[in-house]
Amino acid sequence: MLKMLIRLAGTSTVVLLCACASPPLKPKGSNEVMKRVCIHTNPDVRVDDFVAVMQDGFKRHGVASHVYDTPPDTCNFIVDYTAERSWDHHPPYLSHAEIRITEHGQLIASAVYKVNPFMFPRIDQWSGTKAKIDPLMDQLFVGFHH
Repeated sequence: MLKMLIRLAGTSTVVLLCACASPPLKPKGSNEVMKRVCIHTNPDVRVDDFVAVMQDGFKRHGVASHVYDTPPDTCNFIVDYTAERSWDHHPPYLSHAEIRITEHGQLIASAVYKVNPFMFPRIDQWSGTKAKIDPLMDQLFVGFHH
């Protein structure tokens, strides 16, 4: 029994160490590693936690993010986004979002979230921003390789 616990404890430690280290991400067709992105502020977006949820998503993938009104010329990876809210006799909810990453002006990744108006009941409609945007952030990195 003690040997089994020691073996399990050793395995758990290895798993935790592996989960903490993120290998560098490279977009397909790029020689550049994406360590940092510049998020271009969109003042038209009225979803309070949208940028914070995006930043958490980048962090989860090992990418630092900084928010700018005008991204500096030194930033190779720029993130642009849109988000729209809708309502139907209830409080407003996030109904549509798009996130795009460009490298030196070339689109390298994009993802779209949209509430399906034909699905009833629209369960995801009332989910929070994080529940809707986290899968979108994961989708952005599908074409990247380590």
